[in-house]
Amino acid sequence: MAAHGAITTDPWLDRWLGLVAERAGAAPVLELGCGMGRDSAVLVNAGQRVVGIELSTESVAAARERVPQGAEFHCSDFRAPFPVADGSVGVVLASLSLHYFAWDETLTLARRIHRVLRPGGVLLCRLNSVNDFHHGASGPPPRGEDSFYLVDGVPKRFFDREAVERLFTEGWRMLQLEELMVERYEQPKVLWEAVLERE
Repeated sequence: MAAHGAITTDPWLDRWLGLVAERAGAAPVLELGCGMGRDSAVLVNAGQRVVGIELSTESVAAARERVPQGAEFHCSDFRAPFPVADGSVGVVLASLSLHYFAWDETLTLARRIHRVLRPGGVLLCRLNSVNDFHHGASGPPPRGEDSFYLVDGVPKRFFDREAVERLFTEGWRMLQLEELMVERYEQPKVLWEAVLERE
């Protein structure tokens, strides 16, 4: 067991590493919400360079310790300007990191991710499912927003298929969208896994 009851399964990136290598080219992978560097390490071990953004200073320190080479980590809110230029990357990774914001902010983030990708670049994205009952998808949402709950005092959005599709409409082509149950924490987690191509 890892800290806070997390378990070390959920090797979700493995099946996408070929696509990542194909689309990233020589550019780094931009990782939004890199946490303690778990996915960053998988990417670096597969030969990728990573530029990770994470709000928590403690998590950034842990990521730098876990991945001392092949990655650079920025302690920042990723609603701030990205540390890479628009149109400069072939892959953006956002695993369970786009669900903390009001809908208009989430739409803005999707547009900014679109801008930072080259044409043909891909976003690998995982989002909380409305069926993720073990991790907060219950009760009336605050402020009248669909599936936007306070979970232990933290706002979290939960998505159904229609909401995922609505988030990624203009300028995106959906390559994969699947609702999955994963063993990542003490209780199973239900999420959407989406792979989107910038048109």
